[in-house]
Amino acid sequence: MSTMQIDRLLDTVVKTGSSDLHLTVGRQPTIRLHGRLRNLQTKVLESDDLVGLMKSITPERNQQELQEEGGTDFGFAYGDAARFRVSVFRQRGDLAICLRQIPNKLLTFEQIGLPEICKELIRRPRGLFLVTGPTGSGKTTTLATMIDYININMDHHIITMEDPIEYYHFHKKSIVNQREVGNDVPNFAEALRRALRQDPDNILVGEMRDLETIEAAVRAAETGHLVFGTLHTTGAAKTIDRLVDAFPVAQQNQIRVQLSTALISILSQVLLSRVDQPGMVAGYEFLVITPAIANLIRDNKSYRIDSAIQTGKKFGMQLLDDHLWSLYTEGKIAADEMVDKSKNPADLTEKIHRMGRTVGRQELDQEDVTAA
Repeated sequence: MSTMQIDRLLDTVVKTGSSDLHLTVGRQPTIRLHGRLRNLQTKVLESDDLVGLMKSITPERNQQELQEEGGTDFGFAYGDAARFRVSVFRQRGDLAICLRQIPNKLLTFEQIGLPEICKELIRRPRGLFLVTGPTGSGKTTTLATMIDYININMDHHIITMEDPIEYYHFHKKSIVNQREVGNDVPNFAEALRRALRQDPDNILVGEMRDLETIEAAVRAAETGHLVFGTLHTTGAAKTIDRLVDAFPVAQQNQIRVQLSTALISILSQVLLSRVDQPGMVAGYEFLVITPAIANLIRDNKSYRIDSAIQTGKKFGMQLLDDHLWSLYTEGKIAADEMVDKSKNPADLTEKIHRMGRTVGRQELDQEDVTAA
């Protein structure tokens, strides 16, 4: 069954600038464009179509894993146009495929609106810089931008450990070695353990998802490396709690002390649909670890971090909701989008009501998209 060609579908994703392509039985191929799902005007997919599409892109090793585990993830390059991160899985006895587009073009700080102070912080010789946020909030892009900035401006050895590798970095002023978990190295903890013997200046840990990896990342930051890591948390204070809670109670005091000295910054982000032009815009919460904030972390007073961020504006700090509010008042995002992605929806809703406005759901027309 070769009537459904993966190339035509991927061309459409690249041409329209969509973030994702969803393929599942009983529905037309569907793209996610500026955060919304749109059907492609092609035939409804059947079982055989999905088997054919899966076989055309899935490496042998992953087809094996799909058989045994019922799911598999991998990345692949689509010519020079883009890279894709793919998840193939079984559902109701059939296959389904999700492809996320990873743009080839690395962006600058200005293009993604990162706080300027990040440039100073990533010149530090050691410490832990965390980028957090829900899945699909642009963490990978933010980290790629920071790694690229170091790569262009400093002569460092950068080691990344990713699952899978998304942005490809080429050696510029720095050396960049990228290790793919599951391919080049079995897991994050093992990659980190080895990294310390590889003379790195910067280490990027794709995901700090278990105790062993968190411990290894903190240790690397303490021993004189600048470590970048990601977590799926929203907000700086929550991120610290999440790290501490990963440890047994007996070790929690110790890890608080270690974090208070190792952490240099937490950047927490969400991605929002724009209303002023097609596309997305990032909302940021930014915490810089000052001596005062280090004390709060050590003394288990993370609940006071939010107010410390508010008083830390001169260090470039900002709360997520404050940034969302400014994006809203600048006319970049809709009220409902701001409230949905905020940490304290009730507070922002009240602020809108005080302005004499309401939070209405903006329902955009769902027009279908013609496949390329």
